[in-house]
Amino acid sequence: MNYRHAFHAGNFADVFKHAILLALLDALTAKDKPLCYFDTHAGRGRYALDDVEAGKTGEWRDGIGRLSGDPPAALRRYVDAVRACNPDGGLRVYPGSPLLAAQALRANDRLVLCETQPDEVVALRAASRDDPRVHVHQRDGYAALNALLPPPEKRGLVLIDPPFETQEGEFATIEAALEKAHARWPNGVYAVWYPIKSHRTIAPFHRRLAAGPFEKILVAELLVQPDDSPLRLNGCGMLIANPPWKIDATLAALLPALRSVLALSPAASQRLHWLRGE
Repeated sequence: MNYRHAFHAGNFADVFKHAILLALLDALTAKDKPLCYFDTHAGRGRYALDDVEAGKTGEWRDGIGRLSGDPPAALRRYVDAVRACNPDGGLRVYPGSPLLAAQALRANDRLVLCETQPDEVVALRAASRDDPRVHVHQRDGYAALNALLPPPEKRGLVLIDPPFETQEGEFATIEAALEKAHARWPNGVYAVWYPIKSHRTIAPFHRRLAAGPFEKILVAELLVQPDDSPLRLNGCGMLIANPPWKIDATLAALLPALRSVLALSPAASQRLHWLRGE
């Protein structure tokens, strides 16, 4: 795999994904019982926005860079979490999903982080070495789902956030992984991030999952520009199977705030809808 998230850290897709991730974890930690957070494609956990990779693309400037001032109320939770990783008051470090999850979770919760790329694993272990709640696995995240679910905690969230180097092939892999995961852990919450270049490529994925084993599936999407070009990333979505109670109300406030801050075109839009159940 050639994908390196360091080139894209903090871009609009990260802002969307991580704001929703924190909303999901906050909903789950509202109950006292411990939970497990499972990340299938964890990355390195911490990214320096002044490194060469981030500087080559500058994508973070149209993402987290747009939230340096006073953010909309719905985004303050997310912005505060990023600022906590930059205690000097600047914006040099962007936290990936593992660090944001570790920050949001409690002492009796557990994090299982999977990553295949050796250098990313080294960085991830360094970023989390002082946290006894964190377990880093250098292995394929999809295979790990089959091996490590259900977790002892019985409650929790699985984040599936692959690089989508081959979009149609990745969707098929996700569908198979979710079907197996549901058989092992039917009450787990599963959040799947996906890119949107054209909705035509997303529709079959939605259609197949709507006919699958999950009784409730919520979909949140953000387009920062119209999806009229298959050559660029026009937006992204998060599909949530077994969504936590009332998370739809939280996302109904979050999505317009994301669009207002991240839009690259007057045609930018957001959508929240139930793929199955309600």
